[in-house]
Amino acid sequence: MAGAIAVGAGAASINAEAVAPHAELVEPSASHLPRWRGFNLLEKFNGAHDRPYRESDFALIAEWGFNFVRLPMSYLCWANFSDWLAIREQPMKDIDQAVEFGRQYGIHVNLNLHRAPGYCVNPPREPLDLWTEDAALDACAFHWAHLARRYKGIPSARVSFDLLNEPPNIPVEQYVHVVTRLVEAIRAEDAQRLIIADGLNYGSTPVPELAVLRVAQSTRGYNPSRVSHYQASWVKDSMQWPSPTWPLQYIITGSDGTERTERWDRQRLARHQIEPWLNLQRQGVGVHVGEWGAHNRTPHETALAWMKDYLDLWNEAQWGWALWNLHGSFGILDSGRSDVDYETFRGQKLDRKMLELLKAA
Repeated sequence: MAGAIAVGAGAASINAEAVAPHAELVEPSASHLPRWRGFNLLEKFNGAHDRPYRESDFALIAEWGFNFVRLPMSYLCWANFSDWLAIREQPMKDIDQAVEFGRQYGIHVNLNLHRAPGYCVNPPREPLDLWTEDAALDACAFHWAHLARRYKGIPSARVSFDLLNEPPNIPVEQYVHVVTRLVEAIRAEDAQRLIIADGLNYGSTPVPELAVLRVAQSTRGYNPSRVSHYQASWVKDSMQWPSPTWPLQYIITGSDGTERTERWDRQRLARHQIEPWLNLQRQGVGVHVGEWGAHNRTPHETALAWMKDYLDLWNEAQWGWALWNLHGSFGILDSGRSDVDYETFRGQKLDRKMLELLKAA
């Protein structure tokens, strides 16, 4: 077999056979995913702030014993609203480099369209709708076909595709139609690529109807949002929520003025966030937690206690996970929390307690 595979015109070649000495090649399948553990890296999360990926991040992730990065990307990093089909090469080379960093450091690289032609969970709205308009779906399929050609020959132990970030609460039939088209576009170029689809309702609801397509599925670890997104500026009413504890108990007042008590604890996480996905897994579908974490306004001890329960449950289920993010308000580096005694670590502020919790999971 050839030792090196070119991954794009003018791009550096990626050696698909060489493996870092410390890396364990675990061959995934749609029915069984390795317990990948790691982080989302956000350099191409926003088309307005496109940056190359950093080798130092891959080196640190490997040094700490993690083996996975998810790259949530906006297609606007390499194309634009006015011409969805014109792909700029330099941003693609940045993705090539991330794939190469993954090879060098024994880290699986998961490519995700966080913003796809026709859909993004974040503003601004796309000019067309992926779920209902063929032109948007055609463009989205074009982009995935391009990525499939680009990375063909690199084993799925090293690279996987996560189709669309957090589809909304749309009819199952619409979602299956879109996923089917994207899967077909990818497999026409690379029949062996591992493909992952996020659950419906923003990643929270498994979709057994996708099992026939032989794709794995990705869930989330953000419930309850009163813990994960306390005082997050982009979440409605979160500034008015009381400071959370874990376990969490709070009062909800209905539109008719009646009150009820809501309680979240480990048992409720297991019942609502784990068991439905275990049922999917029992049907032969691999499961991974593509995003999770707590915003930096959540009290640190609350965040750690909540995170430990999630990690314990995922460990029991043998699921992997990716914290949102490495650097920043959900992460372990430079997270900006006011109640953490940060450790100075290679010029950055390290949340050592959170790091050790993750390493132990």
